[in-house]
Amino acid sequence: MKNILIVEDEPDIQELLCAYLKDAGYGTVSALDGVTALALFQSQHFDLVLLDIMLPKINGFGVCELIRRQSQVPILMLTALDGEEQQLRGFGLDIDDYVTKPFSMPVLLEKIRVILRRSGPAAEDSCLRYKDLTVNPETREATLEGRVLELTAREFELLYTFISAPGRVFTREMLLAKLWGYDFYGDERVVDSHIKNLRHKLEREYIETVRGVGYRVAKEAR
Repeated sequence: MKNILIVEDEPDIQELLCAYLKDAGYGTVSALDGVTALALFQSQHFDLVLLDIMLPKINGFGVCELIRRQSQVPILMLTALDGEEQQLRGFGLDIDDYVTKPFSMPVLLEKIRVILRRSGPAAEDSCLRYKDLTVNPETREATLEGRVLELTAREFELLYTFISAPGRVFTREMLLAKLWGYDFYGDERVVDSHIKNLRHKLEREYIETVRGVGYRVAKEAR
């Protein structure tokens, strides 16, 4: 049985969500505020977090940010705010999807089903492995010797890009276009900064500098 943490400060909505999800075959645990939600998340295993934005003590964005420091568990946000800025902020924290209140319960259940299918055992097939490093693009999780690495979204994308093509050299311009977009007008040295941070977290010299050209991870010896 998949377990879902429901974080919703309106008791009526929380009760409704618990009832529907239990009827659909899910295990549920609920919290009315952000502090309680984080305590529950630390003490139990959850397959998905259903997270309201407008919460007392710590709001949904704060809860999401703290969860993402330690886990890539799927997060589905509930919100009465349908503005683009709010949604972009959530996606910037690597949430999986949004549902805007008032929502259709069948649509919510389908979103949950699809997210859990994406992040389930079948997702293992898409994992990339390099030496003692495993990168899972479905769960957006990277592990080193079985230990989950605490990567930002950009660091994960950088790592995935390199591991996808061992031996290929990526210039700063290529990485900027791929990860920051062609309309990025900032300093290209932002790439160097992110790679420096990524190297520190890997504690390995996997990412090589190709002087005057760019970066790569070496092909593994056969």
